[in-house]
Amino acid sequence: MNQVADATAAAAAPARTLFGQPRGLATLFLTEMWERFTYYGMRGVLILFMVAAVSHGGLGLDDKTASAIYGMYIGGTYLFGLLGGWIADRLIGAQRAVVAGGVLIAGGNLMLALGSTDVFFLGLLVITIGVGLLKPNASAMVAALYPEGG
Repeated sequence: MNQVADATAAAAAPARTLFGQPRGLATLFLTEMWERFTYYGMRGVLILFMVAAVSHGGLGLDDKTASAIYGMYIGGTYLFGLLGGWIADRLIGAQRAVVAGGVLIAGGNLMLALGSTDVFFLGLLVITIGVGLLKPNASAMVAALYPEGG
């Protein structure tokens, strides 16, 4: 065969798939699954932890303050998605943004476990920034796996 025929055959060969889907989808799916697991897991216990008495291992905040912090955390994760998309589009690319977001989320969760109140709130901020980097860009990477119109 000549080089043109080899190139044509390679282009016509089906891409590697996993259950009929592009191979990268499994990695992105697992990344997104664990990100959502930590996000919704945090939502489930965050306000309970903040209002629990210090003697019971909580922060001992009043309901109004805890609700305000909870709202800022949830709102921040959605608003930082705009900034995360801009950062990926203009500065570092979607793949680097997803990796950086994952590292920040993991680091933020580690900070939550350290026990200091100041570090706890810093951990929430770090998670918020990480979700803002990861969430919109993981979706963009999934879209890039498929041909346009396909």
